[in-house]
Amino acid sequence: MKRILITGSNGLLGQKTVELLSRTSYPLMLVSIESHSVFDKEIFPYRELDLTKRQNVRKIIDEFEPEVIVHTAAVTDVDLCEKERGLAWQVNVSAVENISYAAKLVGAKIIHLSTDYVFDGSNGPYSEIDRPNPISYYGRTKLASENVLLTSNVSSAILRTMVLYGTGIAVKPNFALWLYNNLSQKTPIKVVDDQFGNPTLVDDLALAILKIIELNKSGIYHVAGKDLVSRYEFALTLADVFKFNKKLITPVKSTTFKQPAPRPLKSGFITLKAETDLSLKMSGMERGITIFKNQLELLNSKNV
Repeated sequence: MKRILITGSNGLLGQKTVELLSRTSYPLMLVSIESHSVFDKEIFPYRELDLTKRQNVRKIIDEFEPEVIVHTAAVTDVDLCEKERGLAWQVNVSAVENISYAAKLVGAKIIHLSTDYVFDGSNGPYSEIDRPNPISYYGRTKLASENVLLTSNVSSAILRTMVLYGTGIAVKPNFALWLYNNLSQKTPIKVVDDQFGNPTLVDDLALAILKIIELNKSGIYHVAGKDLVSRYEFALTLADVFKFNKKLITPVKSTTFKQPAPRPLKSGFITLKAETDLSLKMSGMERGITIFKNQLELLNSKNV
């Protein structure tokens, strides 16, 4: 029975992965930077862990001896990475070096999360064999983290994803949550219509992680939603599903926002390899948003 350690277990993907794996009989160990787990510690053992401290990483991995490490922790705020480059490198690259060093000693496999930001977004959608060319510092750190694994002689699978959305306990705002929070308050918003990608329901990505574990797959996989759309099209669909006022949404160009980090404009993923190898069926935009809506309502009803 595979012992599985999950980093970033308090984050959006971490939570979904824990929920999904808890339905299996795999022994789990959860780690995050925060002092407390969002889950009941009695059910899932939890340790506070700063992944940038090599000795601490090695100590916990030595003690638990996982066969699989699911590495979901990262700094994903693209503009923060552009401004705080030392922090971005420490968390997104040095941490992966620390994990791979400890993983090698116990013979663990690493499942690592990456992003479409390793591409420049000039001619998407991209397949796994397309050549990366990041245009932001965040993208550079994620490509560097991939290369750490690919040259480490540690068994690994790299899952690249994009525009990840969903809900969980005290998760940071993602694009869909940002839309919901504003539109439910009837706040007018501006959404770019010149950035294209595949919005990805977090549940689908968690399922891909489970499939990688069960089928023991390695290599790079592109895992993203079925529909290649602009951010504006996604916002309109979310407004439809939630019955929000679409007139609150104004389409604008990316240049409207003076953001520190450049974004890939024409992105998107070809997911044929993941669909075939992992028997995955990725959600389209409407289905994904409907699931998101149901989960949000369930979460809100528990908090009342």
